[in-house]
Amino acid sequence: MNNEYKLKNGSGCLACSGCGRQDNKLNTYDWMADIPGNSDEQDMVEVQFKNTRKGYYKNSNKLPLAKGDIVAVEASPGHDIGTVTLTGRLVPLQMKKANIRPDAEIKRVYRKAKPVDMEKYEEAKSREHQTMIRSRKIAEDLGLKMKIGDVEYQGDGNKAIFYYIADERVDFRQLIKVLAEAFKVRIEMKQIGARQEAGRIGGIGPCGRELCCATWMTSFISVSTSAARYQDISLNPQKLAGQCAKLKCCLNYEVDAYVECQKRLPSKEIELETSDSTYYYFKADILSGNITYSTDKSFLANECTISARRAFEVINMNKRGEKPEKLDSSEVAKEDRKTKDLLEQESLTRFDKNKTSKNKKKKNKNNQTPQQATTEQPNTIKQDNNKAVKPQQQKPQQEQPKTKEAAEQPKQIENKGKNQKNRHKGNNPNKRQQNPNNPGEQAPKTNAPRQPEVKVNEKNLPQ
Repeated sequence: MNNEYKLKNGSGCLACSGCGRQDNKLNTYDWMADIPGNSDEQDMVEVQFKNTRKGYYKNSNKLPLAKGDIVAVEASPGHDIGTVTLTGRLVPLQMKKANIRPDAEIKRVYRKAKPVDMEKYEEAKSREHQTMIRSRKIAEDLGLKMKIGDVEYQGDGNKAIFYYIADERVDFRQLIKVLAEAFKVRIEMKQIGARQEAGRIGGIGPCGRELCCATWMTSFISVSTSAARYQDISLNPQKLAGQCAKLKCCLNYEVDAYVECQKRLPSKEIELETSDSTYYYFKADILSGNITYSTDKSFLANECTISARRAFEVINMNKRGEKPEKLDSSEVAKEDRKTKDLLEQESLTRFDKNKTSKNKKKKNKNNQTPQQATTEQPNTIKQDNNKAVKPQQQKPQQEQPKTKEAAEQPKQIENKGKNQKNRHKGNNPNKRQQNPNNPGEQAPKTNAPRQPEVKVNEKNLPQ
């Protein structure tokens, strides 16, 4: 069985009915759409046209409208085609936000769009791009300092709206006459700003998200460079400018928080005096409340970073005529607290560490395997045999006086032979070291179990 449950607006499977398609600019989330009877309580509906143009209309015919329906609405002259984007109780709130007076004349919704209406609408849409290019050439020929950014035809094709950008006031009366003769439609001119043009076109910002002016911003507040100064942002025009070639709107988002935090910091013009030298303001971390002072005004020298509380303490001491020995003497030295990545999600080599530790353990185990011990035994036996054979070959040639050393030599040979037999059987006793006082004697023999080789200090050997 095919258990797919899709909404009428085509937004996907098993989604809330208030979530519309996100390809529409200035999309509004209707969080009251699932409440029963919400759409029947208000006759007003919000209809969106090309790009960011929206209008509010009255559903006088009581049509069962839902978000995503294409409707034919009243226009002057004729009718226009748009998409319903909001119904129910949120529509009056959006009208209040758009500064629409309640006593204003509100147009009405005619009907849901028919196939005949859609054919005319698609035909009018296909002429928009060619009209825009031709109108730009006409404005250039007339010598007008303006840029025609977009053209929008009405749903029935009887009217065209020309959106233009101009720094100064433009007399376009002659332009309207030429455009009306060229395109045989009614002409309407609308001036927009650079931010509104970027919102109509859309795009992706340097933050990786869709432009704010194309998604949710409806009112454009002026942005000045003082917003960047309050936040200690470098005045680099390439980084501060958005796609509209104006200052980014997001510079105003956190200005209030920075202004509030700056009230807790001392003034930049105040100098801090100590017994050694005078410190001048250099920079400040506004959110953390730390200030960096320098002994030179022009560049950073003998820097000292203190908190705002310590700075006010030094200022009060200077007012009383006192000078501290050091700027940060009263503060306890704090270590730089770095954020610890407990889950190691930021480390690119978090999987390599486990592999290296496992490999090291395997290598240590392989070094202590019995196979390597048996392979090393014949070499030690050969060396001991050579040492043991030499005194036997030299004994018949030279007759030496019988001393304690000469008497102990045959005993050493017998002990080495016994050790060799034990090694062949699998017992590997520890090597015995010679006594430093008597080189012929050896350290006392112990019957302790096998232990790893340890460096023996000569002072600890028995005498």
